[in-house]
Amino acid sequence: MAAPQYAILRFAKYKGPEIGRIEAHNERTKEQYASNPDIDTKRTPQNFHLLNIGSGYRKEAERQIKEAGCRVRSDSVRVVEAMITASPEFFKNKKKAEVREFFNYALDFMRQEQDPKTFISAVVHMDEATPHLHLSFVPLTADNRLSAKEILGNKKKLTQWQDKFWEYMVKKYPDLERGESASETGRDYIPPRVFKEMTHLTRQSKQLRKLLGDVNMFNSGTKVKEILSFLEKYIPDIEKMDTEMKKYKKTFDRYETEIRKLKKANKKLTDDKDALTAELDAAKKESTVKKLHDTQLLQKYEDVKATLASIPPEVLREYTNRSTQKHDIHR
Repeated sequence: MAAPQYAILRFAKYKGPEIGRIEAHNERTKEQYASNPDIDTKRTPQNFHLLNIGSGYRKEAERQIKEAGCRVRSDSVRVVEAMITASPEFFKNKKKAEVREFFNYALDFMRQEQDPKTFISAVVHMDEATPHLHLSFVPLTADNRLSAKEILGNKKKLTQWQDKFWEYMVKKYPDLERGESASETGRDYIPPRVFKEMTHLTRQSKQLRKLLGDVNMFNSGTKVKEILSFLEKYIPDIEKMDTEMKKYKKTFDRYETEIRKLKKANKKLTDDKDALTAELDAAKKESTVKKLHDTQLLQKYEDVKATLASIPPEVLREYTNRSTQKHDIHR
């Protein structure tokens, strides 16, 4: 199964002298980077700007603040940095043009959420382990107040930032997942990757049922060997899917409860997706279709497990013995 690929958005706030240090890092104006061994200076020429106004970060921040007529304290946050990236697996085998397209798309998200006039620099680093974008901007509000607190907010608002960022990015890059697990957040987003993996498991399950159905007294020796070989891939995939499904248990439980209530409220509704949504208004229809689609994932998983349970105990014992022996050999 493919490794999860996460959409990543992080913020940092800078008040005074540290603005110069972050500028030196982002713009690669230092000759050496002993504090960051990940930087490969031979690859630094591959870095590129999506936006660069040309003046220093602190100078540009002070200009914007003065122009806006803001009241400023010595400890006021003058520059906010958004760091945007994805899991290393996402960038694997991607060409530079594809990487640029990804970060341009992400930058458009930030333009929707923060006035682009406040942006100072948007630079993509290609000379570290994983490509990433540093967007620096002055935290000016729509009514020209300097307030990083209002823009970034508390933990709840930062969570909303993450939600909106993921919802935006997944429209173009459907394999990306939100950074936090559903088991921790109770979110309703089940990434497309899980559905793809379940389709693969369902296909494997059909193959296994055919193998089991083909066993007879004349070919049992050969077929059991074939089944054991098949299980070496099948069972680990089921174990991985089991871990995935546990993440979304709260979501499945909630959806099934809501659908039961919906059916009870309108006895005309059936298990058929089209019939179930035919009498719903447009606002509820899309949500209900999604919940039905997601709960069908759970049903497919139960079918897969049922196939596993149909394997004769003696075959499973042989599989377990073989797995144990292989483990002991590699210890």
